[in-house]
Formats: sequence, structure tokens, C-alpha cells
Amino acid sequence: MERDGHLESIWQSEVKHYGQKEISPTPNFDVVIAGAGITGITSAIMLQKNGVNCILVEAANMGFGTTGGTTAHLNNFFDKPYYQVIKEFGLDSAKLLAKAAREANDIIKDNINIYQIYCDYSIRNGYMFSLDENQDKELQKIIEGHHQVGIETFKTNVNPFGIPSVRVVEIPNQAQFHPLKYLRILLKEFIHNGGVYIEDCRIISVDKKNETLIATTNKGSIHSRYLIYATHIPPGRNIIHFRNTPYRSYVMAVKLKSGHYPEALGYDLFEPYHYYRTHNIDGEDFLIAGGEDHKTGYVDNASDCFERLESYLRRHFDIENIAYKWSSQFYEPADGLPYIGHLPGNPENVYFATGYSGTGMIFGTLAAKILNDVILKGNSIYEELFLTSRVKPVSGFNNIVKEAADKNNIIESDCTHLHCKVKWNQEEKSWDCPCHGSRFGIDGEVLTGPAVKKLKSLTEA
Repeated sequence: MERDGHLESIWQSEVKHYGQKEISPTPNFDVVIAGAGITGITSAIMLQKNGVNCILVEAANMGFGTTGGTTAHLNNFFDKPYYQVIKEFGLDSAKLLAKAAREANDIIKDNINIYQIYCDYSIRNGYMFSLDENQDKELQKIIEGHHQVGIETFKTNVNPFGIPSVRVVEIPNQAQFHPLKYLRILLKEFIHNGGVYIEDCRIISVDKKNETLIATTNKGSIHSRYLIYATHIPPGRNIIHFRNTPYRSYVMAVKLKSGHYPEALGYDLFEPYHYYRTHNIDGEDFLIAGGEDHKTGYVDNASDCFERLESYLRRHFDIENIAYKWSSQFYEPADGLPYIGHLPGNPENVYFATGYSGTGMIFGTLAAKILNDVILKGNSIYEELFLTSRVKPVSGFNNIVKEAADKNNIIESDCTHLHCKVKWNQEEKSWDCPCHGSRFGIDGEVLTGPAVKKLKSLTEA
């Protein structure tokens, strides 16, 4: 299937395009959902099953963006450790975050059972390990934070990945799955329940007339009561783009000479950390490992990142061959927690979710639950924890945009979002914007937002 880059992930070879070509002649819906990844499809099936008439629009195809490039760890812990959440948000908030993680995991398990989804779901114990004294100090804080919020974590003498460690802790009852097998069935169930799914349909702008939202797309207008941007980062120009930083992470799926593939999830404590799991595709086992994260557009040659990752893996594993390699983009929020709810500066019925860090499958599922509750009930028990008003719209927004560009000496440049200079990514064959994460294909067409317009060609510039 197509994805937002040149390299194919291990998940994407078997899931293809499907969906309607055109918008209905009577385009009136309760909710428009933009983006057919984990957040959008989960939101769509939840709302449609609750009697809400939804249309799901996707600018490319299902799993085109970060969902198709995830490594699909299903955890009850996050990139921002609980001890930091306790320090910055309080113990009650940290406990609520742990509860949210449990609920998101339960939603995934329930969907798999209800819809009989064969997506290679399996329970795996997680292993976190320190490799030097500084990492071990961090690990001790993580353990203490886990205990405070009720997450079972205990010391073990064995690292299942065979990497020499100062200390190893086991975190039971984590999980993994094949993300696109899972979402493919959810999407079919959404359509079966009366939902409408349109591919190759990008939302350009949204306006409000009386009580109706009017979404202008490249295939016409859609009227609705609510709109959800499940696009990883909302499109257009918004203060939220200055509170989330785009990063790229690098992944390899490798064959091991030993034939031994640990049935576990693993995490070291480097900065950035490496992460590990295994998966069986069509009867073949693979070790899937990633890391080497960096801010989007901040390296001169992405192949160096793959080389560093390969070199690190070869130090610890007897690799027979590299079967797949790819990179994927995620957003780091300013304070470590996602933003889920009303999109600042937009009509009150426009919602979004972003800032998932490296835990998109869980936060995307949780975002769907929160937005489902907000639309149906008017509130969610998790609403305050991920409150989007932590990002406050300010006057003089255009001056902030100009100052941000000037600060990077990139005001005379290319990106159609906020005029930052894009950088060529040789590995993924894309033009990447280091400011807010817009990405463009070799032909200048938008791969991922927040940009909604293609790059100008040299003859147009």
C-alpha cells in the first residue's frame, strides 16, 4: 500500500486502497472525521455504533501516515515517565493517566473480541534496562513512579534480548499487534454500520455558518455539526503548531541467524532510546527494532541514522539480513502529554488530537474515547488531563509566525504552511519541513500536514 514515504514498513505490503471515490450528493453528517489512522478509524467506529452519522475522509489511504509506520507497542507506560507526570501534574493526574492507559488497552482488546479481528494480538511482558550508571538512576525513578500509580514493575535477572545491562526490570501484561490488520476490520465495520469513507479527499478549510460547519475539500463541501482532525497534527495555521515538535524515528525489521526471537517488548534508556519487539509475518519471524530519533529535517543525511541503528543492532544481535527499513514521524508535545479536545482558535465543535510522542496506538485509541464522550455526553473524565487550553490563542499570531521563521533564518523559503525551508530526505524521497513537520513528495504534493497546498515548482516560484 502507499505510505508517506519511499520506504515500505513491514505492515504495509498486504493492505490496499479501498473506499468510495466521491462525496454523497447530500453531504450532511453529524460528524466529519479527517484522517484514517488509529485515531480517525477508532473514533469513526465508536461514534457510528452509538448512532452518530459519520463520514471519514482520508487524503490518501488507510494507514498512510504514522499509523502505517508504527512499531505497534501497546503499553501502559509512556515516553514521559510517571515520576515526571507526578512532579509536574500531581499524583492524582498520574494515576488518571495510568487509568487511561488501561482503558485504551481494554478498548483494543474489546474491539478484537467483538469484531473477531485476526491481527496477531498477543500479550507480551515489557523489559526496561539500564546500560550505565546514569541510565540506572533514571530507571530507579521510573520504577518508583510506576509503583506510585499502581503499575507492576519488578527486577529480573534476565534481559530476553541478550543485551548486557546494569539492571533489568519486567513490566508484565504489555501487548503488541499488527496495526493495519486491526484497523482494516474496524474500517469495514464502520462502513457496515452505515458510515461513509472517502479516500483521496483532503480538507482544505472549515467555516461555520449558523450552527453548521462547512468543510471545503478537494472533492466538494461537507456539512456537519462536528469535525475531528485525526491527522496527527491539525492542518492550517494554529498556535498548536508551536507547542509540538516533529521528530523522525528509524526502524529495521531483521532476520537473525540464531532463529531465536524473544517474545517480549524491550526498551533501553539511551536518549533517544532504542525499542525492540518481534513479529511473525506469513510464517516468518522478524526482530523489529528502532531508535535514532531526531527533529524532523535536522540531519543532512537520513542514511546516517539507518547506518547508526544497524551498527548498534549488529553489536548485540547476529543479523542474517535486513528485510525492511523505514522511518516515521511523531510529535513531541511541549509538556509531555498530548492535546486532545477543542482546537484553539476554531469553532467550538472542531476537535483534534496530537502530541502522542512514541505511544500513538494507545493515545490514538484514548483520543477516540475522549472525543466520543465529549460529543455524546458533553464531557470526559480524561478531558482535564489533556486540556487543549494549555495552549492559549494569542493576539499577534502572524508576528509569532514571522519571528519563528526569522529566528531560523528561513523566512525566504519553501513550505506552503508557514514558509519554512524544506529539506530533502534522500531515504524517504520527501521534502521535510523542520518547523512544523509538513512533508511533500518528490513531485511537491502534500504527504502529511499541517500544509494543505503543494510546493511551488521552480517555474512557479
